[in-house]
Amino acid sequence: HVFDVDSCGQSHAVLVRELNEDRYLVKSESGLFVVADGMGGHDAGEVASASIVEHLKSIGIPSSAPDLKARFEDRVIMANREIRELSSRNGSTIGSTLAALLAFERSYACMWVGDSRIYMLHSGKLSQLSRDHTEMQDLLDRGLLTREAAASWPRRNVITRAIGAVDEPAFDIAHGRITPGDKFLLCSDGLTAHVPDEEIGSALAENSPEQACGSLIDLALSRGGTDNVTVVIVEFREAAEPAPEFWAN
Repeated sequence: HVFDVDSCGQSHAVLVRELNEDRYLVKSESGLFVVADGMGGHDAGEVASASIVEHLKSIGIPSSAPDLKARFEDRVIMANREIRELSSRNGSTIGSTLAALLAFERSYACMWVGDSRIYMLHSGKLSQLSRDHTEMQDLLDRGLLTREAAASWPRRNVITRAIGAVDEPAFDIAHGRITPGDKFLLCSDGLTAHVPDEEIGSALAENSPEQACGSLIDLALSRGGTDNVTVVIVEFREAAEPAPEFWAN
């Protein structure tokens, strides 16, 4: 038990949506924090995101960082299979983004699929740890689309990866060390569509996780709230008893 963890998760269907297809999970005792944004609208996007969260609820208490990662991957694979079977029965494509923070001792791993994001506030500086799996991001990376044109590009929200889209989900991963005072934010694109990184960083720096969650969701709502918005914030504070770190394979 290296850190005391202060965490909060909040979600809102926003003003223009009747259905909330977002789901989140906060399991500090397991070192797992998740945001999932279902896609498919009336074709059961909310079922896809709920399947992921329900499977991950059983993750238990890991014995090591590799154990936590393996437990996480096993449960996502089961959820992916369940979503694929539902899609086959319905004759339609459904799926979900997934952004996850895994924390064990002094180490973290961020794993994601889709355009739900993971940020880290370290020493007052905000960094985006995830990279969007979208057509727009691919074009930006290749220099075929400018930032100015991307703001109004009609396919800017089309994602290129999702849980449930293929038989074997492919994650990207970023990992590193946790230091006292570090804060992480996981969110669906309902937040980043309306709130720029500068304001996200200020909200994290100036508020507790619970206050920042409420403030950021209120900002998204005040600016139109065109999509479900979900925010999970995790702060790590030094605990009294230090312990060794593990993240080796």
